[in-house]
Amino acid sequence: SVSQEITGKGFISFPLLYWWNDTPKDLFDSDFKRVDYILTYHIKKSSSSRQHTSLLRDNAFTRTLRRGRAQPAPAAREETKAGSPNLCMDHHDDDKCLWREEFESNLVEMGLELERDEETKTPGVGFVKIHAPWSVLCREAEFMKLKMPTKKVYEVKHSSGVMEKINVFISKLTDPLHPNLEENRTQKVKHLSYPFSREKQHLFDLSDKDSFFDSKTRSLLVFEVLKRTKCTKAKFSMGITSLLGSGVYLAAYPLHDVSTSLLYEEWASYSVFYKYQPTGLIRKYFGEKIGLYFAWLGVYTQMLIPASLVGVIVFLYGCLTVDDDIPSVEICDQRQNISMCPLCDRVCSYWNLSTACGTARASHLFDNPATVFFSIFMSLWAAFFMEHWKRRQMCLNYEWDLTGFEDEEDHPRAEYEFRIMQKSLKKGHKSQKVTLHVFASLAVLQIGVTFAIVFGVILYRISTKAALAMSSNPMTRSSARLTVKTTAAIINLLVILILDEVYGAVARWLTLLEVPKTDKSFEERLIFKTFILKFVNAFTPIIYIAFFRGRLGGHPGSYLYVFESYRMEECAHGGCLMELCIQLSITMLGKQLIQNNLFEIGVPKLKKLIRFIKSQRGSFQEKEYEKKLQRYETDHFLEPFAGLTPEYMEMIIQFGFVTLFVASFPLAPLFALLNNIIEIRLDAKKFVAELRRPDALSSFLPDGSMHGFVNHTLSYFNVSHFQNGTAPLEPFHLGFHVDICRYKDYRDPPWSETPYEISKEFWAVLAARLAFVIVFQNVVMLMSDVVDWIIPDIPKDISLQIHKEKILMMDLFMKEEPGKTQLEETSPSPHRNY
Repeated sequence: SVSQEITGKGFISFPLLYWWNDTPKDLFDSDFKRVDYILTYHIKKSSSSRQHTSLLRDNAFTRTLRRGRAQPAPAAREETKAGSPNLCMDHHDDDKCLWREEFESNLVEMGLELERDEETKTPGVGFVKIHAPWSVLCREAEFMKLKMPTKKVYEVKHSSGVMEKINVFISKLTDPLHPNLEENRTQKVKHLSYPFSREKQHLFDLSDKDSFFDSKTRSLLVFEVLKRTKCTKAKFSMGITSLLGSGVYLAAYPLHDVSTSLLYEEWASYSVFYKYQPTGLIRKYFGEKIGLYFAWLGVYTQMLIPASLVGVIVFLYGCLTVDDDIPSVEICDQRQNISMCPLCDRVCSYWNLSTACGTARASHLFDNPATVFFSIFMSLWAAFFMEHWKRRQMCLNYEWDLTGFEDEEDHPRAEYEFRIMQKSLKKGHKSQKVTLHVFASLAVLQIGVTFAIVFGVILYRISTKAALAMSSNPMTRSSARLTVKTTAAIINLLVILILDEVYGAVARWLTLLEVPKTDKSFEERLIFKTFILKFVNAFTPIIYIAFFRGRLGGHPGSYLYVFESYRMEECAHGGCLMELCIQLSITMLGKQLIQNNLFEIGVPKLKKLIRFIKSQRGSFQEKEYEKKLQRYETDHFLEPFAGLTPEYMEMIIQFGFVTLFVASFPLAPLFALLNNIIEIRLDAKKFVAELRRPDALSSFLPDGSMHGFVNHTLSYFNVSHFQNGTAPLEPFHLGFHVDICRYKDYRDPPWSETPYEISKEFWAVLAARLAFVIVFQNVVMLMSDVVDWIIPDIPKDISLQIHKEKILMMDLFMKEEPGKTQLEETSPSPHRNY
């Protein structure tokens, strides 16, 4: 028959469905019923007799499962009993086989239809294909109170008047940016939604029952049954999660379907990088949780566009005004002939301030009057972003009829139930308290390791700078500072990348030790631990340069030393902002390029390759062999979905780079924007093709003038006051005798009553800086509150639509109630058997 040619099995005689040609055949079982879920388990075959036993089981027991609650015939019982012992011998643990059989029998009692397939091209793995009939879908949808579209369709009214014209103009202007999907256009009508109820089926449009519940919803409903079905032979075990934790099943997952091709073309392809994301299609395929993540990522990326433009303008302003910057001009003016004190004792000599001209000019690119404006702008930008996302989230809640994710997280995790099964729950509760102490100790230890590494990099900069300064090559001496800055930043980047992976693994290990009961609790604890460790790891070197470097250097003749031989480093004469810029740019770009992009491409592919190798297939045969696999076999080798915590963590760290230290690197929003454009498509490709489908600061002058700025920030030192052994070995390095040299600090001159003590100007500048920070913070907070007050969290249109839906729903009830009463009088209730 035709069905035999398609499926390769001789015991099927069901007719083909009309939509078969448009849907891949491996998404359906041998009866041409949609496969809503897959369970996999370990098998071990070594002879043809065992294969024959499996076929007996297919012909008898599996058909019995598909018939629902009907009792098997006597012959079928005999075949099942004959098949079960041999099947159990294929497993290392007979108990797992018994637990699996009981669980699958209970699933049949719950109304699901199962089909076992052990004759696949994947050695050592058996598959159970699960189909949910209409009655089961209706029952579970009612239990979960899923909102489904009713028959009632109403017109969605948008803004009128001037706002409507503006929206129409913007819509036409951005039309090429929308994906080629009709559902992504602005909808003029909307179906009224209501929690599904079998008693109120007359409210819903059930003309096409095959498409009433989409594939995402069907798999979600089946997963609810799997989590709720008990397996009493497994002692304390309950549901698929515990059976996965105890190894009874290897994996449980829904199948990727034909929608992936559309998602790949309109979302996961680099050729559509300039288009908006099809968030509606993403939500329909992956569920609301993943849909919200990509919607948030899209809003964040769009908001980076104005921040990037302003950052580029600030950078260009610095480039255009560098020749007019008075401090830079004074530093570069060789006529002033300012002799600077040695930067270290003995081996260092005097140097001219004009040699720092290049560093001073480069610092102006990032430290100029526009930097203050940009800092205020970015603070307001962050407030606008939060308010914009609140409004966007409310719009999505309305458009998607979200029922909340909290209800989906109430089921115990596999590890938690497995701990119960091992009768160690009481010890587990005790271990949670112990784990908190372990985390606190390890967190302190790991943060200490981070500080130690930062200190090690400091020693590297100090020693390398001293070595290069003593070089006989003039070119090496002149480029010593830039060389040390760049190489130290690269070392910091490599250390951050390595420790990020270590800290992530440690945080997950500690969270697993606590055995959280639910997935929600697991994610909350994991995020808390991971964020603390990764934030400290990523930002400690930057915070050191921004706030501590150059503050504890001492003065000529009395420098502060580490280990009695390494002098504490100080900032360049132009300030630490340039070094902060180098450190921030290399760290940010390196993390985004290596960690966020290359790792996301390479790691899933590497894990997939390892699975192929473990299944006794060479890597060179991967592509050819994969073409012969069924869809459920191909999905088995994909990487399991591990949650959205890593994705959000990447963006949180990036958001910190963009907002906290953006004054030192105005181009940070631009690089974040470019990264996120690639990140969206990388994540899209990963979710579609590589993962299993988831269950659903500035100096100030007292007189306000920049003239004399350099002279004001330099203190005086009498070279006759060098302590024994600290005077330079080459005092005539500049070609003349130096009596008074200068150094960057606010200290009293040698002719004062308190030579070399901190001067009054130091405290005045410090007070001015603190005052600026306080005023800046309060101004930004006030403006943020104004933004929050001006922009309501819920758009007025959405509030009106929600109110309108309540009225329409009441009208629908009143209109449909007479028809329902007549229907009940003439026919029995469709759910009377449940």
